[in-house]
Parts: sequence; structure tokens; C-alpha cells
Amino acid sequence: MEELNLTADRLKLLGDKTRLLMLLLLQEREWCVCEFVDIFEMSQPAISQHLRKLKSLGIVKEERRGQWIYYSLFIEDKPYISAVLEQLPSGSVLLREKGISEQRSECGSKV
Repeated sequence: MEELNLTADRLKLLGDKTRLLMLLLLQEREWCVCEFVDIFEMSQPAISQHLRKLKSLGIVKEERRGQWIYYSLFIEDKPYISAVLEQLPSGSVLLREKGISEQRSECGSKV
């Protein structure tokens, strides 16, 4: 029953459009919080809150490099999340649809 509850909680997180797009982008590469701030035009605390929720349920992992924290997708053991993401367009396609082109972020990574 505990695994069922955990799976339900993880799937609930996918119901938020911002978090879902984050996961689609994370399928392609790792991202820094500052890049997501630029893309979503949200405050750093708001982006961090979304990422904290995804991290707390083991969907993303983080790695600190200097002053920056990079996030990557961690769903190898969660095929049901992979199945959902496979049914959607890629994150880069969705960014182009939003009119967001490649740009440099504060942390120096390419978007």
C-alpha cells in the first residue's frame, strides 16, 4: 500500500504544467535553477519549490557545482513516469512553441 501511495503522489506532481515541462526539459539534459527562472519567468524561490517537490519524491536529483545546483531526471526505476513523458512533445519543441530561443543564462549554461 505504501508503494501505491508513493506512486499516486508522484503522479500528482505531473498534474502541474510547470513541473511537467521541467521534467520534459530534464529528459534532454541537466538544468540549473537560474535557467528555469529565465524560461518560466518565475522567481527563484518558486522554481526551487517545484524542484524541491520533485526531489522529495525521488523524481529529480541535484548536484552542486560551485555556487550552482544542477538538476537531472531520476526516473530509471519509475517506468510509469517515463511512459507519461514519452507521450508528450520534447521540452525543446515546447520551448520553441513558447517562442523561447537558445540563450545564455546567469550561470553560463546554454538554454
